Amino acid sequence: MTKNRLSVSCIIALGLAAAGLAGCAAPNNAAPASASAPAAATAAPAIYGTDNAFASEAIYFLLTDRFVDGDPSNNQVDQGKPNFKTFDRNLPGPDGQYDNIGYLGGDFKGIVDNADYIAEMGFTALWTTPIVDNPDAAYSGSEEVKFGSGYQDGGKTGYHGYWAVNFYKVDEHLPSPGLQFQDFTKELRDKHGLKYILDIVANHGSPSYTMPVSQPEFGKLYDGEGRLVADHQNLHPEKLDPNNPLHRFFNRTPGLATLSDLDPDNPDVMDYLMGSYEQWLDQGVYALRIDTFKEQPHYFWKKLGDRIRAKRPDIFMFGESFSFDANFLGEHTQPENGGFSVLDFPGRAAMKEVFENPNSNYSELQSYLHLTDKVYRNPYELVTFYDNHDMSRLNASDEGFIDVNNWLFTSRGIPAIYYGSETGFMRGTAEHFGNRNYYGQERIDAGRNHPIRQNMMKIANLRKALVSLQKGVQLNVDFSGQFANFYRIYQKDGVNEIALVMLNKGDAAKYVTLDDMVEPGQWRDAFTGEKLTVAADQTSFSAEVPAHGVRVFVKNTPLVNKDIMAQAAQLAKAVQ
Repeated sequence: MTKNRLSVSCIIALGLAAAGLAGCAAPNNAAPASASAPAAATAAPAIYGTDNAFASEAIYFLLTDRFVDGDPSNNQVDQGKPNFKTFDRNLPGPDGQYDNIGYLGGDFKGIVDNADYIAEMGFTALWTTPIVDNPDAAYSGSEEVKFGSGYQDGGKTGYHGYWAVNFYKVDEHLPSPGLQFQDFTKELRDKHGLKYILDIVANHGSPSYTMPVSQPEFGKLYDGEGRLVADHQNLHPEKLDPNNPLHRFFNRTPGLATLSDLDPDNPDVMDYLMGSYEQWLDQGVYALRIDTFKEQPHYFWKKLGDRIRAKRPDIFMFGESFSFDANFLGEHTQPENGGFSVLDFPGRAAMKEVFENPNSNYSELQSYLHLTDKVYRNPYELVTFYDNHDMSRLNASDEGFIDVNNWLFTSRGIPAIYYGSETGFMRGTAEHFGNRNYYGQERIDAGRNHPIRQNMMKIANLRKALVSLQKGVQLNVDFSGQFANFYRIYQKDGVNEIALVMLNKGDAAKYVTLDDMVEPGQWRDAFTGEKLTVAADQTSFSAEVPAHGVRVFVKNTPLVNKDIMAQAAQLAKAVQ
């Protein structure tokens, strides 16, 4: 019998939708897919990448101070004056460029006022920089920061939140009357459907030595009652006295920069940190992001993770271990080390290489996925991203951003987008080159219809609607040149959803054909709802993929193709 083929001419005959999406029904003489499907009484084998609830989320990440100033009354414009003012410390650069290492006014109200702007893009979780109290002055130690500097801290403030002096107190730049932290998380969740991710630091406090004259607060830690519990006293770590109670919180060897480095072996440090985390968890925190993860040993994180889970057994926690070595990152994910998720830095490196370069090859993305080799305890639970506040923003064209978002929201992992990337804000810039510049209400209002944002809204909201894109195994079919085709497959507890993803990062629309790994059945175009049938004896499948576009076809019955089923089962076995 002659095999049936879903042909280009057949697709053309159906006509293309306005969005460039097309499908084709099976020929009349083709056997319907249901004839080959398992009987209703036969349960489909369980095939999925993860059942972690947090895998359904998509994360928007912002530096609170740099998002929107919703309440100018909390800006503390006179703080630190005359010598160490904290507000608006501009660093001019060449050709009109600039950076700023002072506070610029962003606060809880600025976020709440724009929460719908975030949620309508398809995000369900919000991660902000730490909320805890930071020093009330600019830092006088270290090397002076200038435009384009590296990781110097001289003249910098704690606008970013990572220089805690009191882990139990909200920084005064953030709340407003009637909008304290607990009000903030509740409003995000109840009114806007955004779960709050608390950014915690367990490695360090504030800068603590090299000041010409010791400054109040720097190098100190206070407890929930406002009592001083630790003080570096502007001493080099090697000069700290192990018999001095105020020095015992700190390591006596240098850590990152001149930060007060916390001792992982001191149980009082663990108790201090846990007390603060428990306080914030009771005020509406849904998940935790952990800063400077690799700076503390695995045994410390295992103890801390166990204590957090004793309070919140199912909480999702992911760490920032700034490394491009997947084997090293994978250590954090193993149960004996606490079983944390991590930010996928190797993924970021691969995406930067592919989507900043229009002539790159999609095949270059496959190496970071680690779908079967058990490098990660579960690669589907990693948080995937392409830029952030600690490294240069993606330096891509608008089309490159559209392409990377089409990939990010359909491939394995939990996507995280950095504020402003929805409009290509400050593209290509690193810290102290403008990476963390103020975004503001005017840019939000002006950017709503930006093509990057509009395209991201479509693919992010599609991911929000499809469990296969959130939790399904990823079965790669063809990655070559400007095109990538893969399945996301989720079969669990009576829910069957298979998504076929077809990506094109080229400048021209093109018909793409699958010559093998064709799954029979009733499908629908995920964007248009148009239905199509792939016959049981069909050996290929073709569809036009728009330039810099994505096609997603969805099937809601169990797998039929035995080769696909076998490979998908192996993918599932590798992570379960």
